[in-house]
Amino acid sequence: MSWLLFLDESGHDHKTTPYEVRGGIAISAGNLWPFVRAIKDAEREFFGVQLHEFRTELKGARLLDKDRFTWAAQASLMSDDNRQALCRRFLTKGLEKKPQNRLEFAAYGQASLAMAKRIFALLEQYGAQVLAGAISCAAKPEPGWEEEEYLRKDQVFLLERYFYLLEREQQHGLIVMDETEKREDRKFVRRLERYFSDTQTGRERTLRIVPTPFFVSSDMAYPVQVADVCIYCVNWGYRLPKTGMDAPVRQEIAREFSGLLGRVQLRIEACKDGQEFLAWGIFYVPNPYGRGKW
Repeated sequence: MSWLLFLDESGHDHKTTPYEVRGGIAISAGNLWPFVRAIKDAEREFFGVQLHEFRTELKGARLLDKDRFTWAAQASLMSDDNRQALCRRFLTKGLEKKPQNRLEFAAYGQASLAMAKRIFALLEQYGAQVLAGAISCAAKPEPGWEEEEYLRKDQVFLLERYFYLLEREQQHGLIVMDETEKREDRKFVRRLERYFSDTQTGRERTLRIVPTPFFVSSDMAYPVQVADVCIYCVNWGYRLPKTGMDAPVRQEIAREFSGLLGRVQLRIEACKDGQEFLAWGIFYVPNPYGRGKW
């Protein structure tokens, strides 16, 4: 049975986030549909609707924005029926561009935080694994680096960890990505193809990883939305000591979600160049453009 790696990006505009993160979730094909159904059921449980009906989706910045924590604290914990009714009113007024009241804001905040926590519970329940590589937003290519043609180190390490997972499971894996701007997507595909075709390591990894990624629209693909939530939490609330990954965190995200990330990230015993080591799904690369392109 194959696996799928659903990827998204966080912080690539280099405006407000501490890091640039690429990553997502890997899940077996057999667990994918039950996982998606459980996510949809949770969405209805907490919000009382499917968010796409109101032109929104499950994204980290929408579930875990600072305002959501503030809103959630404006009222005591609500019953399901009350919260769902208030969320429907909140979303309807949003479409109609009408002002929402304090209780409606509180209900939507509580639903958003509860949904984010349920996502991590379902990731663990269905055996999904989080893989994510972070780099500094200040990282710059060295002189002569052919950025248009080569994958950065963090991207190579992400594929490496996916390969280790597939080796352990003795399965093949697909890559599914959130489509962004077609020109940028084509650039990334070209870099992937060069890596898988022109390097010995890349060619070896095609024994497990299908080298052609598939692109989907995030609002039509729940696993990509879940990937976005995970890497948003990595960006704002997860740090690796003694690596240089020491940017300030949002304490509410670190407190509520760093432990959950630790439970669902990939942890695997791997071997490279005859050396055995423990590989983790979440990692930081101080210099993604350093010596050695691959």
